Amino acid sequence: MEARQSKHIANVPTTGTPPRSVYDPDTGHFRALTVYAEDSDCVKAARDMIGSYLETWSLGYAVDDAKLVVSELVGNVVHHAVPDERLSMPGAKRRIDVWLINYPGLLAIGVFDEDSTPPDLPAGEFISPDLAGDFIEALVPDRGRGLLIVQRLADAVWWSPGLKGAGKTVWVRFDLDRVWTDWWAEYSAR
Repeated sequence: MEARQSKHIANVPTTGTPPRSVYDPDTGHFRALTVYAEDSDCVKAARDMIGSYLETWSLGYAVDDAKLVVSELVGNVVHHAVPDERLSMPGAKRRIDVWLINYPGLLAIGVFDEDSTPPDLPAGEFISPDLAGDFIEALVPDRGRGLLIVQRLADAVWWSPGLKGAGKTVWVRFDLDRVWTDWWAEYSAR
């Protein structure tokens, strides 16, 4: 028997373009998780999901910032959100949807809750540290410290109303080039 060499490359279609991997960052990624505020591990579940998928997508350099942001946003829902339709239903579970979206060059995280009350996004520093003098507590607001941290870590923070006016989503965007540069500078300095 005579052996012949194939004219085709193995596992590649003979017509059209080769299929793209689902892990190819040019295709983008989307993951979602629903947790309930009354579950004791809802913040941990959201944090673990974010970390797991970012590692899978080779975005390990963004894990720490993204996990902290998700912890703050989900924690805010747990502590502050009162669903519009459940005000008269004591004991009803409060739904939290966490969305993770990766497109080339950016990472977006959305946290949806059933309370349509807008979040108190901090406007920034209201007083200069030089003017605060011995009253350093003037620099730390009574409320919104978590969202201030989120604003410092992310490149953009905003919110959008939910569908049909019910609930809201707080969105966070990371520019991955900036996150990589910051991570590399910190990593190199060690």
